[in-house]
Amino acid sequence: MQQSERAPEQALDWVQAGKGAVLATVIETWGSAPRRVGSQLVISGEGEMEGSVSGGCVEGAVVLEAMDVLEKGGTRVLEYGVSDGDAFAVGLACGGNIRIMVEPVGADGMPVEMLEQLVAARANRKAIAYEVALDGSERALREDGHAARFRMDRSGVSEDGGSFVAIHNPPLRLVVVGAVHIAQTLVSMAQAAGFDPIVVDPREAFGSVARFPDAKIVNDWPDEALDEIGVDARTALVLLTHDPKLDDPALHVGLKSAAFYIGALGSSRTHAARVTRLQEAGFDAEQIARINGPVGLNIGAAGPAEIAVSIMAQIIQTLRRP
Repeated sequence: MQQSERAPEQALDWVQAGKGAVLATVIETWGSAPRRVGSQLVISGEGEMEGSVSGGCVEGAVVLEAMDVLEKGGTRVLEYGVSDGDAFAVGLACGGNIRIMVEPVGADGMPVEMLEQLVAARANRKAIAYEVALDGSERALREDGHAARFRMDRSGVSEDGGSFVAIHNPPLRLVVVGAVHIAQTLVSMAQAAGFDPIVVDPREAFGSVARFPDAKIVNDWPDEALDEIGVDARTALVLLTHDPKLDDPALHVGLKSAAFYIGALGSSRTHAARVTRLQEAGFDAEQIARINGPVGLNIGAAGPAEIAVSIMAQIIQTLRRP
């Protein structure tokens, strides 16, 4: 998700502990800004911090504003220019400008009840948008009305410039059915790209901690495993077994789900046979067309590692491009 991973949760913890909290959110950027729109820093009334809005360039100034907001109330929009020198210090080639909204939790800010609802939605993997007027006059949580923003995971200022929409999507997940050699590289790439990987394989010799030390492993039949996992719109599903006994049950679940990506390993001939089996099982052409098969971008990949690169690239392309 775009926001600091635990900023809302940490803010609620501090409020419940009686410390008070202020949320600072990047709402616009220009140039090579150190942090993307939606990034958050949360500050407690005791000066504790979690998250970041600039990688260190303006955090000190934002904390001072936050402490003032806790004392005086109100919502503020701040603008900072990040110099080339400061940007270089946090790993960027050049600087840029950022706008940051600073709002307290409680009076004259985000109601505590609204923060509790937001945290609960995140815990339940429910996509939710937080809308806030730039002058702090209105706030709302919405589950719909921002389909494009949800799909592209894109927070931002509204078209009329009067409000900010913060998208809180569940963490991305990659479910790999088939703990084969390709899966080992693919899991590592997925983790580097910010996905939570889950490996499904009933064969414990394949799906083992020794082979996948950093992934959740489910040693169960794919259909039962996927029903337990819950495949949603923030899930990519990749089938790598070549075995219809394992791939087909997973496809039956995946094609009925909201998964944003479904890919299946195999040649064009293998995929044609797969399509025939799915048609016989009652799936229509539109459903079957969701499958990327053969899986991955056609980059001439050779060997497990390059195939994994092609798959990960296709997953990100599907996620990010309109």
